[in-house]
Amino acid sequence: MKKQLNTTLTYVLSIIGLLCCCIGGFGFLLSGPAFLIAHNKIKDAKQNPDDYEGNFNAMNTAKIVALIILIINLLYLFYNIYLYSTGGFDDVFLEFQEAMKEIEKNN
Repeated sequence: MKKQLNTTLTYVLSIIGLLCCCIGGFGFLLSGPAFLIAHNKIKDAKQNPDDYEGNFNAMNTAKIVALIILIINLLYLFYNIYLYSTGGFDDVFLEFQEAMKEIEKNN
């Protein structure tokens, strides 16, 4: 019985990882495994092409999507680490508080 090159899991993990990018860049916890799953499936399919059926190009596209989302998450994670370590988050929080006060004053 041939194994399927199913891209659904890779796409689901990647998209949820993209959504988790807004939570400090921790979407790498989902997009990283998505990339590894796609990479390993492609590697296995290249070594044993007779054992796999499905669209190889679709799995390659899923791997590229996972890689892009992984890079976005890692960049955002490193940005947040830098922001917290340099104390820049305090400035951002003060600007947010001032904007909220202005909104409350206008209403």
